[in-house]
Amino acid sequence: MTVSTQPTGTSVEPGTAGSLTSPADVAGELPWIEDASKVAPKDARVISKLFFDRLQSLEEGTREYSYVRGTLIEMNMSLVRFSARRFRGRGAEQMEDILQVGTIGLIKAIDRFELSREVEFTTFAVPYIVGEMKRFFRDTSWAVHVPRRLQELRVELAKARDHLTAVLDAPPTVAELAAYLEITEEEVIEGLVASNGYTAGSIDITAGEDDSDAGRSYADTIGGWDPAMELVEDLQTLAPMLGRLDARERQLLQMRFGQEMTQSEIGEELGYSQMHVSRLLARVLGKLREGMLAQH
Repeated sequence: MTVSTQPTGTSVEPGTAGSLTSPADVAGELPWIEDASKVAPKDARVISKLFFDRLQSLEEGTREYSYVRGTLIEMNMSLVRFSARRFRGRGAEQMEDILQVGTIGLIKAIDRFELSREVEFTTFAVPYIVGEMKRFFRDTSWAVHVPRRLQELRVELAKARDHLTAVLDAPPTVAELAAYLEITEEEVIEGLVASNGYTAGSIDITAGEDDSDAGRSYADTIGGWDPAMELVEDLQTLAPMLGRLDARERQLLQMRFGQEMTQSEIGEELGYSQMHVSRLLARVLGKLREGMLAQH
């Protein structure tokens, strides 16, 4: 990494006797940094102060403003990588997302930082960076989307449960959680139910070896779609309509569909012609069909 001053074009290597290690080294001049990403954190802390001082006097949108702001971002990316270490067990793909949202936090910190705060930029920036990372997990880690209020309640319930379990030497009840958090039992129950949406398991995962159903997945225990379920609903709708038919109409239906008699057999038993039986059945079935359609 080469750091050179704009007026003279001279350069120095960080870590050598000529490196920029104190504000006095750069007083009155704005360094030109060819590759800000390679500035050591020790040098970045010193140079950043000069850049922040210069940034406050520049008009947003100008070429120099973009250079100064962009250099500040690149120089301080080590803060993002440092903050991301606590999440290093999340996997390579998710780590890339963590670094991206952490960079958003860094940019917010740069845009809001003022030297007059008399606080180190690193101290000011890290909460912004970590805050964006935590917000990312809060908004994306839930398997089922729930309101943010319940997401935050889940965290509070988890902390309260751990504390009370240690104090009481037993898992706390809903009433004890409510009293500890100073909320209602209904809110505790709502938070516990919402917590079920934090993770989701595949129904194809097999049971453990110690389980009596070892080798079977949850999907194996779920029944399939039963077409007869629709028939049950239709029968429930049809029952009161059958009760409103007269005796002859119910007898015709019983003989035709209960005893499975043909129209000719019904006619012989009742003394009707087959054609007359057909007309009677058509009229009864039409009445029932209209009633069913009206219900749906």
